[in-house]
Amino acid sequence: MSVSVRVIPCLDVDAGRVVKGVNFQDLRDAGDPVELAARYDLEGADELTFLDVTASSSGRSTMIDVVRRTAEQIFIPLTVGGGVRSVEDVDQLLRAGADKCGVNTAAIARPALVSEIAERFGNQVLVLSIDARRVTEGTPEGSARTGSGFEVTTHGGRRGTGIDAIAWIREVSERGVGEILLNSMDADGTKDGFDLELITLAREATGVPLIASGGAGTPQDFAPAVHAGADAVLAASVFHFGPMTIGEAKAAMAADGISVR
Repeated sequence: MSVSVRVIPCLDVDAGRVVKGVNFQDLRDAGDPVELAARYDLEGADELTFLDVTASSSGRSTMIDVVRRTAEQIFIPLTVGGGVRSVEDVDQLLRAGADKCGVNTAAIARPALVSEIAERFGNQVLVLSIDARRVTEGTPEGSARTGSGFEVTTHGGRRGTGIDAIAWIREVSERGVGEILLNSMDADGTKDGFDLELITLAREATGVPLIASGGAGTPQDFAPAVHAGADAVLAASVFHFGPMTIGEAKAAMAADGISVR
């Protein structure tokens, strides 16, 4: 593999603090986002992702302040998502110091937003976040059977959309998205490893760079995600609370023959 795989810590920011839970439930405090960002920069993170889990207009000014203070402290690309609903929101975040913006729910509601952002700022700033979940008999109301067996969800995986996740990946790729952050809601926070089937299906559907998210538990979990087709690997709680460092994750991938930075 000629291009080095990126390791990306993800910080879920709620009202100016980093939080983490399992399947987006039972959130607990993980510290100050600016301090954590600076630590990850020093530890060798290739990029950082902030997700504004407050994601409301009331949380917007807090998040912009956090982004501005973080951008002054770090020297690696910063992606910010959560509550991004318009070209204007992207403009605000980029001016505050974000390098890329993540879009999720607003693109599901109005897919043309993907094209609008890509045309205005270039596709390199646009990361489309997808919270995908297996469709089973017990999935919540609002779900639908999908051809791939995975559907797009909203509200932290609690609400099904009936949209086939793989078909959605194809559509947003055609609309000009720069990267896809693919989060497995089944694996999120479980530390049982990435959803390799989901990553493989996504890789077959698009040539757009894929960031695998959800399920990292040990340094050995990352290489299989890359072999399945991920260009970057993202994790949160395993970096925030232990049991591993970014260096250990990179060492494990390098030992598996994967090029890392």
